[in-house]
Amino acid sequence: MGMREVAEGVLELRTGFVNLHLVVMDDGLVLVDTGLPGRAPAVLRALAHARRAVGDITTILVTHQHMDHVGGLAELRRRSGARVVAHELDVPVITGARRPALTAVQRLAGLVVKDPEPAPVDEMLTADGPLDVVGMRAFHTPGHTPGHVSYLLDRGGGVLFTGDAAGSAAGKVRATPRAMTDDLTAARASVARLAELDFDVAVFGHGSAVRGRAVDRFRALAARQATA
Repeated sequence: MGMREVAEGVLELRTGFVNLHLVVMDDGLVLVDTGLPGRAPAVLRALAHARRAVGDITTILVTHQHMDHVGGLAELRRRSGARVVAHELDVPVITGARRPALTAVQRLAGLVVKDPEPAPVDEMLTADGPLDVVGMRAFHTPGHTPGHVSYLLDRGGGVLFTGDAAGSAAGKVRATPRAMTDDLTAARASVARLAELDFDVAVFGHGSAVRGRAVDRFRALAARQATA
């Protein structure tokens, strides 16, 4: 697992095709997403390499319900005792109370990747706004899933944890593929909403971080989508 600092106190952990993010806070670590099922041991090794312990994780922020983002949630919550935060619309899938509605592509992926272990959620988000995590705000960005959330950290000009509301390639911000999108109209509205914020760095569930007025790349994507 590769790990690098992509913004002040923000570490990106690359687990194959999925990125996880650790945010260094005064009172511990915040983990954004947990990767595919079976990848929790790789997260633990990355923490050890950074001279950190799993118990340093105080909060796990979930962007959405998909297996490549909550696959390690149950195990990492057990090991760390961290508080788990997710949007109420995705919580039933995360906790195992409801099966997810999957696209054809996602159903195929499920044939080769086991279902994630259901995990408890300690705080259900119902509205946008600040979190108990200092300097962090949540924004409901539906489209990829009904309860998708992006998080904005007020540090160093702003760091957006996009999740899968968008991706990146070759330094550009790209729309999430239609085949992986639950509601295309909502997804485009979410991109337009993120483009109204102010942030210098954007990190993604898939793709490399974009640095230096990253919001301008979101505005360019929103403009392209508005005329599509």
